[in-house]
Amino acid sequence: MTRLVLLVILLLLSLLTIFKAPAYYIWITAILVCEFSLIFIAVTVVLLVWGIWVTPYRLAGNIIGIVAIVLFLVPIVRAYWISRDIKQEMAQAFTGETDETLNPFSLAKLFKAAPKVDYKTVAYMQYHDTTLTLDYYTQNRKTERIEWVPYHDAPPITPKPCVIVVHGGSWSSGNSGELPELNSYLALKGYNVASINYRLAPQYQTPAPVEDIHNAITYLCKHADELHIDTNNIVLLGRSAGAQIALLAAYTLHDMHVKGVIDFYGPADMVWGYSIPSNPLIMDSRKVMRDYIGGSYEQAPQKYVACSPLEFVDKRSVPTLIIHGENDVLVSREHSRRLDLKLEQNGIPHYWLKLPWATHGFDYHLYGPGGQLSTYAVETFLNSITK
Repeated sequence: MTRLVLLVILLLLSLLTIFKAPAYYIWITAILVCEFSLIFIAVTVVLLVWGIWVTPYRLAGNIIGIVAIVLFLVPIVRAYWISRDIKQEMAQAFTGETDETLNPFSLAKLFKAAPKVDYKTVAYMQYHDTTLTLDYYTQNRKTERIEWVPYHDAPPITPKPCVIVVHGGSWSSGNSGELPELNSYLALKGYNVASINYRLAPQYQTPAPVEDIHNAITYLCKHADELHIDTNNIVLLGRSAGAQIALLAAYTLHDMHVKGVIDFYGPADMVWGYSIPSNPLIMDSRKVMRDYIGGSYEQAPQKYVACSPLEFVDKRSVPTLIIHGENDVLVSREHSRRLDLKLEQNGIPHYWLKLPWATHGFDYHLYGPGGQLSTYAVETFLNSITK
């Protein structure tokens, strides 16, 4: 009986690969189920083998277990099919070239450990009531020097593009230390990465975070020589609320240093988002937006328009990469659909990576099915626009 109960639980968990999570803690579980599915498959296999010695409910348990395994395989199988087309699709969206050295998805990578690069934390902006810092990741300089030479004879270090990372957290929480694996990965690939902290709601409201991005860009450009930054190639990357900030900054600052923006499951249409709130068992999205914007839509309609990134897409907008899971329960994929359409209408180079099984925060695991595809898309996008 114990075996049957455990297999039923696993079957229920496997349903999260095809259905949206109905509550907050189940959403967290959905990330684990979809991006660490091999672990759940292994547990299910062990329980099926256990059935050799357990007679009661053997057939029922075996059927349930096999169905669970099939569902746990959904993210892996779908990732494989997406990987077959993503190279060509991204090439058509941007440079027309494909990098054959990059592999969008590999079963072997599912077992790979995430990279780690040391970073330094520096203050980039001093306000009268707070100091903002950023974490700066860059490739180990020791690997760039083949042999010792006198300092005055040492070749200069080539400036590299810089990715400014804006964390999520419903505009009211989170910090620059979130999901550092991609930062390390990009640093090892030759990019500088600045993961920033910004002023949080409700104490600070829009457009404060966009102003913080402007100040971060100013700081990085001012210190470009010592940080070895190519100031002609700065790219913004944001997750969730951070993606809204990154998109809004990219489309409104019109900063000549910014060459592109990467949107991980971000709200792009704040007016529509307020009208269709999230599942209250997941998050009170209207309260989150009121805290950030400073009132309800009825109280401040123009502020909702003013912080909707898609409202500012025009012919001058920078190339954009959109990444969104269709099972996202915090930020509807409709935001990305609307942004994708607006970019298409204005002829802006862009690509929308759609992950049918993935939920909000799927990139928690850098080498999970969604993590692999999104990392490939990010690297390919950066390589394309920073040439």
